[in-house]
Amino acid sequence: MRLIVQSLVTGKFLAPSADDGQPEWVRSLGQSGGGVVDDAERATQLVHDWTDLDDEAVIVDLDVLGRANDTDEHQSQFVSGNAGGGL
Repeated sequence: MRLIVQSLVTGKFLAPSADDGQPEWVRSLGQSGGGVVDDAERATQLVHDWTDLDDEAVIVDLDVLGRANDTDEHQSQFVSGNAGGGL
């Protein structure tokens, strides 16, 4: 499983900064490779730690993106937001 955090408000992806390794929002999926995690709990923690309350962040499963099993139901299992949601 390869998961990445994306903001639905800005479309940006959460990835480690090249400067200091701290997570930052980047526009390009190509720049966000270091932001891919394989643990749903870690991805959820990133959402809680690095998104603003008014930012709708989702966790996207890159392994099913664009495939037959890429359904809203599958992807929604990772939607966590900042309102205390989770897995």
